[in-house]
Amino acid sequence: MTPTAYAEPTRPVRAGWIAAFAGVWLGLWMAQLVPVQVLLPLQIAAQHASDDWLVSLVAYGLVSAVAGTFVVVAYPIVGALSDRTRSRFGRRRPWIFGGVVVASVGLALLGIQTETLGTVVMWTAVMLGFCMASAALTAVMADSVPAGQRGLVSGWISAPNALGILLGIVLVTAVFTTTASGYLALAVCNLALAVPVLLVLRDVPLTDAEAALLGPLTARTILSSIWVDPRRHPDFAWTVASRVLINLGNAIATTMLLYFFTFALRVADPTGFLVFTTVIYMVVTIVASVALGKLSDVVQRRRVFVLASGVAQAVSALLLAVAPAESTAVIGAVLLGLGQGCFFAVDQALATQVLPSAETRGKDVGIMNIALAGPQAFGPLLGAGAVVLFGGFAGLFLASGLAGLLGSVIIMRVRSVR
Repeated sequence: MTPTAYAEPTRPVRAGWIAAFAGVWLGLWMAQLVPVQVLLPLQIAAQHASDDWLVSLVAYGLVSAVAGTFVVVAYPIVGALSDRTRSRFGRRRPWIFGGVVVASVGLALLGIQTETLGTVVMWTAVMLGFCMASAALTAVMADSVPAGQRGLVSGWISAPNALGILLGIVLVTAVFTTTASGYLALAVCNLALAVPVLLVLRDVPLTDAEAALLGPLTARTILSSIWVDPRRHPDFAWTVASRVLINLGNAIATTMLLYFFTFALRVADPTGFLVFTTVIYMVVTIVASVALGKLSDVVQRRRVFVLASGVAQAVSALLLAVAPAESTAVIGAVLLGLGQGCFFAVDQALATQVLPSAETRGKDVGIMNIALAGPQAFGPLLGAGAVVLFGGFAGLFLASGLAGLLGSVIIMRVRSVR
């Protein structure tokens, strides 16, 4: 039978497909997370030379928040546009290609910015490119991967997340030691790692009949389609709410780690210690994401894994709040790796199972992705605010832990997925 764009996938994807899928995510995570963890704080600190380190911390939060505002608006719009895209290359592939190119060009230009305005503009471009590619890629999983295999495939979104942070940090601190060269290296990696998935992706184009179901492509239809009524689709709404809280708990803590190691723990080599804890986090996250993602497929349960992931993440943050030390940072990296690996793998699979309709998968996962990108973008600003408000990092980690705990409890309100 001729495959249709809206058909529920039944044929398992092969190892080569999964490898290509993981590869493009590796490039995207490096492009998005390494600047957040290392390059942007250092670049902004250089632009705001001051004896008060809080000045650069707040400026960093503002830069991230401005870019995040654009991304929150763009995610569902890009998803809706990809649902309606008609080309011989399919619906998703043009957006993956375009997003990777935009993000890579933005990274290359970001490295030569010396003023805050230019930094804001280029970082916004990077985040919009990430938005375009990741929205399309998340929809690809709903389009192409059978429900019984989504835990495993989701694990290969999570594993590159951890590996990308480590490889990227090593790349920009040990190999390419200037800010400009570090950004350029990330841009090249992002482009190169996207090539395999663009070649192997079987992206079925829309037929005339399928396109007619979505209505005409106008600004009004795009904007009206973005709304998902939580009364008609409560599981979708609960999943979004859970994602926002768990991701926010993670973001407001992890994006402040370099500042925490430098100004609270006063580690002799804060960047080196960040790499060390990231290695621990990476190993645990990769093992947890692949193993627990597969286990959730086998036992056919998702919610309890998300609950456990949020609890592990909360314990990690609360430990740093009550006993800040290098040793507890290492323990926290283990717990965070367990929680994040489990969460990214299983929650992504769960999210694809509560989408309202096959026709609007791209738009709906775009809304889901707001719950990932929004907290990551606004996390630095909220984290900086917590440090200023509470006069230190204890309040920051308490807020992080409570957000993660609440998010993990909320997921139990989902009824259509076990």
